[in-house]
Amino acid sequence: MLGGGQLGRMLALAGFPLGLSFRFLDPSPAAPAGEVGELLVGPYDDPALLDRLADGADAVTYEFENVPVEAARRVRALPPPRALELGQDRLGEKRLFRRLGIPTAEFESPSLPALVKSRRLGYDGKGQRLVREGPLEVGPGELAEELVPFDRELSIIAARRRGGETAFYPLAENVHHEGVLRVSRVPAERAPQAEAEDYARRLLDELDYVGVLALELFEVDGRLLANEFAPRVHNTGHWTIDGAETSQFENHLRAILGLPLGVTAARGPSVMVNLIGGVPPLEALLALPGAHLHVYGKASRAGRKLGHVTLVGAPAGVVAAAIRLADEAAGATPGGV
Repeated sequence: MLGGGQLGRMLALAGFPLGLSFRFLDPSPAAPAGEVGELLVGPYDDPALLDRLADGADAVTYEFENVPVEAARRVRALPPPRALELGQDRLGEKRLFRRLGIPTAEFESPSLPALVKSRRLGYDGKGQRLVREGPLEVGPGELAEELVPFDRELSIIAARRRGGETAFYPLAENVHHEGVLRVSRVPAERAPQAEAEDYARRLLDELDYVGVLALELFEVDGRLLANEFAPRVHNTGHWTIDGAETSQFENHLRAILGLPLGVTAARGPSVMVNLIGGVPPLEALLALPGAHLHVYGKASRAGRKLGHVTLVGAPAGVVAAAIRLADEAAGATPGGV
């Protein structure tokens, strides 16, 4: 695996029951995945390390989309490097949506207000600025898109293996604060599931995709607009570890190894709460009925995702308590209701 962060760690944890073992390449010797597999430390574009990474492997994948495309090509990684390349460039991504007939925000001649975004390396709200009044200045390596007055943010997690077998998870409704995901609720109420699956399937088939893909969406007056896609397992799918018959992590591994996909049905209503900047007292979190805690083994830092807690079938009061504990640990303004 290229990357040794928390997503890599969770992929390994999902693979252990299947009898799989893992090797990771990451620039940091403190990468969380080092606790669950062999860790090669060094740059992603080091040819010798890439060859060591792939030596004897049944499959190679990546756990985040900012790894070099050429590195993914060298090790024949899945999902296909073309998906990685498009996912790294917001302009290429928007043009792909338009070509496939997937509605998205206007980006070629946007009206104000508009968001100016870096075309590359933006995540969790980074590399963005809001322009309310002209002139609209877009620098090299930037993209401007019309600000969407959305009603809510949704996302769909999809899995596809060779041959085209495809599976979809229920739509999640997501709440962000300062550009960072705080809470996901599944299944989203009155969600346009069929429309979201249609758009995701167009992407999967066009890219001849193998693995898990997340498509982030805005709902505006009952219609969906695509925001961006991620060619990997995704934060809005973390609820699947405890709340679905088969997690997104296991299905990603099944897909890249050519194994049948697992059932994606939800076991019940789930709410996933990110733990950002601090982890609440374990006694308080684990006292909540239906709570499943996941701590990533990362050093605390403001704004950093340190873990999550998923509540399956929990009443509203219990969910509110989990959100309050997360807010208190983060020192954040409450924003997860």
